[in-house]
Amino acid sequence: MQMHYILLKPTSFTHPLIPAPSNMIPGSISALGFPPPSLKTQLPSYGHARKILVTRAAVAVEQELKTKVSLIKIGTRGSPLALAQAYETRDKLMATHTELAEDGAIEIVIIKTTGDKILNQPLADIGGKGLFTKEIDEALLEGKIDIAVHSMKDVPTYFPDGMILPCNLPREDVRDAFICMTASSLAELPAGSKVGSASLRRQSQVLHRYPSLKVVNFRGNVQTRLRKLSEGDVQATLLALAGLKRLNMTENVTAILSVDEMLPAIAQGAIGIACRSDDDKMAGYIASLNHEETRLAVACERAFLETLDGSCRTPIAGYAYRDKDGNCTFRGLVASPDGTRVLETSRRGPYAHVDMVSMGEDAGKELLTRAGPSFFDW
Repeated sequence: MQMHYILLKPTSFTHPLIPAPSNMIPGSISALGFPPPSLKTQLPSYGHARKILVTRAAVAVEQELKTKVSLIKIGTRGSPLALAQAYETRDKLMATHTELAEDGAIEIVIIKTTGDKILNQPLADIGGKGLFTKEIDEALLEGKIDIAVHSMKDVPTYFPDGMILPCNLPREDVRDAFICMTASSLAELPAGSKVGSASLRRQSQVLHRYPSLKVVNFRGNVQTRLRKLSEGDVQATLLALAGLKRLNMTENVTAILSVDEMLPAIAQGAIGIACRSDDDKMAGYIASLNHEETRLAVACERAFLETLDGSCRTPIAGYAYRDKDGNCTFRGLVASPDGTRVLETSRRGPYAHVDMVSMGEDAGKELLTRAGPSFFDW
């Protein structure tokens, strides 16, 4: 009797949120510092000759996997939202470059950051900038990954030596979402109601408009915060609408706050992709994904933030966008953490890099002057 053997390749994995075993192609995920488990091929044994065939089949699979060395390793945090952003980046690279559409060409590497490790303290108390980017950037500079995918609102205004960020993907909705099971808006919440948020920007703006409410620190990923809300830890919370859209979780939104009600965080809704400054190949790959309108808006907002040199203890908000006339309109804000003092300004000018960076810097200088030297000493 003649025997036939079929060698099955590893199945592909495409779900945007659930990590796959590292031997699954494309878009395999491996925890940094831990090699993926070896593939164990299971075929029936039919004596010594069959054992040889099984051995050869296993070797063939191993060799095939080894030859499919990743062309790009994408570094990201491991939260569902961070993974969704990494997969969005992966999919755009695969759609733009045919060689990256091959099985195993792109690998996603999860890296745990300081902000992910310390969840029982307010972000302001663990201090410093780059709480959600530092370890990823270090892995990039050490050559453990080839590109880094960041939420731009987490990226410090300075880059480490040897790193560039030449690409922003198209920006998502910048607005904040109000989520509550007992009221349809912040204005309807009874006095003393607890609103959960880890963002000083949100806390200060809520307290400025609704001083009768109580704002409490509220950390964790989107799923964790929604669970805490459902368990009654707080009566309401605020989340970035961009993240809810990327997670396909907008059904949880009670109301969307306008930018007049809640000015967004600097670069909210924007994804940034970084690489090493001496890696022309990676720079070329990610530059092909750049959305210039988003990049310029982010540059304007970050120029404002850099001029203010605000710490994580300073509530700062800013939003630049192309208006109906094709020009750039920018709005900026600084506030005291308790919301008792809020300073705002705006600028309008050509939608061009030099002009927009200048607008952001000028707006920051104005608020520094108006605030006075002690305003930022929180």
